[in-house]
Amino acid sequence: MIMSLLRNANNAPLKKVIAFYVRFTPSYSAIGYRARSVLWGRLKPDFRGKTWLVVGGSEGIGGSAARSAVAAGARVICVGRDAGKLAAFAQSTAHPEMVVPEVADFSLRSSVWTLLDRLQARGVKIDVLVNNVGIQKRDQIITREGLETSFATNILSHYLFTKEMLSRGMLADDATVIETSSGGMYNHALAVKDLDITGSGYLGSRAYGLSKRAQVVLTQYWRRKFAGTQRRFYVMHPGWVDTAAISRSMPRFRETLKSVLRDDPQGADTIVYLAAKRPDQKSDESIWFDRKERTAHIFPRTRATTDTPDTLVAMLDSYCERDAEAVATRKAA
Repeated sequence: MIMSLLRNANNAPLKKVIAFYVRFTPSYSAIGYRARSVLWGRLKPDFRGKTWLVVGGSEGIGGSAARSAVAAGARVICVGRDAGKLAAFAQSTAHPEMVVPEVADFSLRSSVWTLLDRLQARGVKIDVLVNNVGIQKRDQIITREGLETSFATNILSHYLFTKEMLSRGMLADDATVIETSSGGMYNHALAVKDLDITGSGYLGSRAYGLSKRAQVVLTQYWRRKFAGTQRRFYVMHPGWVDTAAISRSMPRFRETLKSVLRDDPQGADTIVYLAAKRPDQKSDESIWFDRKERTAHIFPRTRATTDTPDTLVAMLDSYCERDAEAVATRKAA
């Protein structure tokens, strides 16, 4: 079907879209997963005695990773916005008693701070942190804290949560931290000034792609900061997965490729692999896909940026510092 469309496409934008499908569908769909997995040995993870925390863990890719962790013996703290979905997810696992539900909205910094305080008060120590929560919206949505939703959910909250977990001693000395990015980041160079873009220049797909690129760069920052320690930091992308988020935000994409989209376990496979194997990584700026370290750039133009991991973190810190001041003021009142 795609090749037929390509032969009959007479306008440049349509040709570009179809050429994209032709190039990436064999790799990013279930077709690529099945072809590569033939060569893999059976993964038999053992997470007994380990505590996982999965943000966005009540469904989809995060839910599948959490389910695999529970099946392999882990205690899993699942974070989501909906208490009902969290409860239902726990009951769907092999060992519901090993699932600890936590309600938090990662589009709101105030909710992240509250979750951090709650976990710290319980003295939790996390062995595997999966920053999986993400959102893609076609229309511009501003949170009640005044931030663009993709920026707040997909990158700022990830940074705030990980930074505070580290500074509060809530991550084990040999913890594994995994960011769930997206192939959408391949189209974008890092552009720090546009991460929280609002107004007439807003484009949902760009906001999403920029935040996903920022996840790759943030992981590069963590790897450099904790080089020489036992902690491991990875960023992966799951391929094209038939999630509820895809159905809501990209209905035409889903309709075109639904027969070959990956299921949730296929999308989550590399998360479980990284947590189980903790493989060495040759380059700080890499992304993992189908159990293999791969380049973070497939187009030369995405390397063309004056921003760096340090300028990204400086920008994110500026938001977190304002939050910290507000939290301190509330506690003192």
